[in-house]
Amino acid sequence: MVEQTLGHVTHSQNLRRLLPETGLDVNFVPIEFDVDGWKRRVPGFGNWTIRAGIRAKAALRAESTAGRGHPDVRLVHTQVPAVLLRSEMQAVPTVVSLDATPRQYDALGEHYDHAVGRPTTERLKTELNRRCFERAAHLITWAAWTKESLVDDYGIDPHRITVIPPGVDVERWTAPDATPDDGTTRILFVGGDLARKGGHDLLAAFAQLRAIHGANVELHLVTPRPVAPPPGVNVHSTMTPNSADLIELYHRCQIFCLPTRGDCLPMVLPEAAAAGLALVSSRVGAIPEIVRDSQTGLLVDPGDVGQLVMSLDRLVSDRELRTRIAAAASALVRAEHSASRNAGHIAGILRAAAETGSA
Repeated sequence: MVEQTLGHVTHSQNLRRLLPETGLDVNFVPIEFDVDGWKRRVPGFGNWTIRAGIRAKAALRAESTAGRGHPDVRLVHTQVPAVLLRSEMQAVPTVVSLDATPRQYDALGEHYDHAVGRPTTERLKTELNRRCFERAAHLITWAAWTKESLVDDYGIDPHRITVIPPGVDVERWTAPDATPDDGTTRILFVGGDLARKGGHDLLAAFAQLRAIHGANVELHLVTPRPVAPPPGVNVHSTMTPNSADLIELYHRCQIFCLPTRGDCLPMVLPEAAAAGLALVSSRVGAIPEIVRDSQTGLLVDPGDVGQLVMSLDRLVSDRELRTRIAAAASALVRAEHSASRNAGHIAGILRAAAETGSA
């Protein structure tokens, strides 16, 4: 059961394809995010936790009515649809997976148009989530950053938590051949929310970079948001996650830049590393776990255009540095972020939970 928002859509696609390959008999239940029409006016339905919980309960009732049998185990990603599944989690061992805890999301809230509630509301929210985490047969986090919050903010036993990054299809994203060097360095940005992902900061930095390197640098923006492209900037507004044309664009670029102001662990970063790009991103959320400064990429402070210009200029000017960092990032992704390998780890946790009620 996977919520269909942001990078969770790509994670859902990968799980749908890879978990059955582990030998599990899997039924996928997507939990849609969008709400429209008369449902917008239903009291409480505008709250994502309530909406996700209601939709999760309805989906499980539909599964039961359809006679699909009693599952041995459930996987719910994220905890948002699971918060209201009290009786359902008590009846069936349930593994809960998450990219960030609610406390962490609150800390990043201004970038997601998310406001923290009153103290009494927040205490209730924390308690409801803590109970959900306690009910889970096991917890999977995308990053050590998330695991630390479960332990420190919710008092969860660290032995009940396993860190498994979402992973990418490494073979699919790896470039088939080295792209001939035509003297142009291409920088790639992929982000739906241009402002939150730092797209405006990147455009400002690229204007300065263009003044230094002229037509020898290009910027490619993959975003549905309208952008009037200045010289050297190419906007791609119709590409979709995991699509062949998107992967081909990755393979034509040398640097991936995501100067995000608010994020957890963006899936575009391991995708870019698998595609052989040098990484530039922000010290936000769990990003430093994959973009290890001066090793697998370069880190900048969010919103610091000056740092961004200097980091991009280093990589544009120094091909050897760019190549070394890209190779290190690719090796890290192959070792820790392979979707097929990590799906096998998830399958092992699900089997253990089904057999013993915990993993």
